[in-house]
Amino acid sequence: MKNKMKGRAWRFKDNVDTDQVIPAEYLITGDPKELSKHVFEKVRPDFAGSVKVGDMIVGGKNFGCGSSREHAVRALMGAGISCVIAESFARIFYRNSINLCLPPVECTMEVKNGDLLDVDLVEGRIQNLTDGRLYSFRQFPSFAILIMQRGGLMRYVEDSCTE
Repeated sequence: MKNKMKGRAWRFKDNVDTDQVIPAEYLITGDPKELSKHVFEKVRPDFAGSVKVGDMIVGGKNFGCGSSREHAVRALMGAGISCVIAESFARIFYRNSINLCLPPVECTMEVKNGDLLDVDLVEGRIQNLTDGRLYSFRQFPSFAILIMQRGGLMRYVEDSCTE
């Protein structure tokens, strides 16, 4: 898990569901790169071709609602998204993000598409470098940090079994 990251913001509204992130017809693979070709295809067709490694999603309330598929997180990671910032998350999306090492940052902030953000996961700080505003967020629970530092839930469990 990277403690600091910098990237462009992609702004989304409330209640972005996992079907919007990755439509169901593409769930025939778990490969993040293949899934990334279709991320937000039906709601923002230009997204997959425009997103850059390190970019960030900034959503509203209830980001990741809908089905419990891990594919939504995998698709975002395959597209190069470094973290998802939202006012709130659907619980299953939040846990899938931690389990797969895509930091889900809960923070309410004003941001526009294309704003440059600087996120410090250790300090619990986000700075919008475009307008200078500074935001803070609650730090992750210790179990979440351990899982993400070890490379995800599966690696965390594997490491725990061999210690």
